[in-house]
Amino acid sequence: MKKLWSIALLGLAAGVSHAQTPSGKTIFGNNCAACHQAGGQGIPGAFPALKGDKFVLGDAAKVVETVIGGRGGMPTFNSSLNDKQIADVVTFIRGEWGNNAAPVTTEQVASIRKTIAAKENEGGTKGN
Repeated sequence: MKKLWSIALLGLAAGVSHAQTPSGKTIFGNNCAACHQAGGQGIPGAFPALKGDKFVLGDAAKVVETVIGGRGGMPTFNSSLNDKQIADVVTFIRGEWGNNAAPVTTEQVASIRKTIAAKENEGGTKGN
């Protein structure tokens, strides 16, 4: 009986752990949809569409850099999203709403984040 409880608890723990790792769609819904809209169409004149957007479909590194550092009125997600979350959400927007661009890996995001940090360290603190 003790063994069954241990197996059940391990299963519950695995389920909780998985539930705590949101998908790219969930991350988008929680962080991006208010401005870019659930259908990726954006708000004309205020927030760009992601659906069919050449920038989104182009160089994945530039998209990741934008999510990390923000752009225009867009906030930075450098501190609030980890590498996996950024990879998941960028992969989501590059493959949703008829978009068909290559996915982004956690390793790519980590490398881009390191490059950004190195550039900021070379040039001093951002904003100074």
